[in-house]
Amino acid sequence: MFATHNELERYKSEKQYGDAIEQQLKYFAIQYTREQILPPLFPGESEGRNRIDFLIDDKIILEIKAKRIISRQEYYQVRRYLESCRKKLGILVNFQAKYLRPKRILNSML
Repeated sequence: MFATHNELERYKSEKQYGDAIEQQLKYFAIQYTREQILPPLFPGESEGRNRIDFLIDDKIILEIKAKRIISRQEYYQVRRYLESCRKKLGILVNFQAKYLRPKRILNSML
């Protein structure tokens, strides 16, 4: 993540940061799934509405943002993903910030 932030700096799109992170994961031979679609959380929810940016080593959810400010909505989004996938650790990263500060989010239900 830090290498990606240093290379691309600020003000790129989430997709550009995702592509750069994907190249790093491939380079280091780390197992991952990109944009995994989650099943609907309730009846009537449209299929494919929720997607995880990266599921790393089938253990860690990595959610990428490129926003001026990260709000509680993004935090709760990662919490929903953790509960839906039954994973323990999520990392929320805002690449538009001047200094990269990954937020670790734990699933307290497990």
